[in-house]
Amino acid sequence: MKKAYTIQQAYVKASKFCAYQERTQQEVREKIYSYGIFGEEAEEVICQLIADNFINEERFAKAYAGGKFRLKKWGRLKIERNLRQKGLSQYCIRQGLAEIEQQEYEQTLEQLLHKKRELLQGIEAWEMRQKLFQFLSFKGYESELILEKIQELEKKHK
Repeated sequence: MKKAYTIQQAYVKASKFCAYQERTQQEVREKIYSYGIFGEEAEEVICQLIADNFINEERFAKAYAGGKFRLKKWGRLKIERNLRQKGLSQYCIRQGLAEIEQQEYEQTLEQLLHKKRELLQGIEAWEMRQKLFQFLSFKGYESELILEKIQELEKKHK
């Protein structure tokens, strides 16, 4: 049988959970439910965590977007899709994506393009284009930007 927690105990455990890394309201809500606290009481704990600045979804969005872009080299579309799945508001998503500077974004896309192109040596030009586009689309970059960068790359290597 699971231990039943009081609201105060749930608050202390949830605050430690939030202090470890940025969390969304939904992640914290699920954690509080796992403590056996539901409904009004769970929302009370969440409200107190927000008031004490343990939960801040704008801060979460900024940390998430910056991290996924810099570490995993994800594009804006993939980051946005993941933030939406986490239940964040459009405002928070916009704030998170604003953390990514356009110049750094394009440089990262170009680096990925060059790296992938090196791996694809010896195949037909049309197939190379298709594989590069597919790879960068999967990473979450915008179609127009990918096509623009592929064309620039092809001009350089003619």
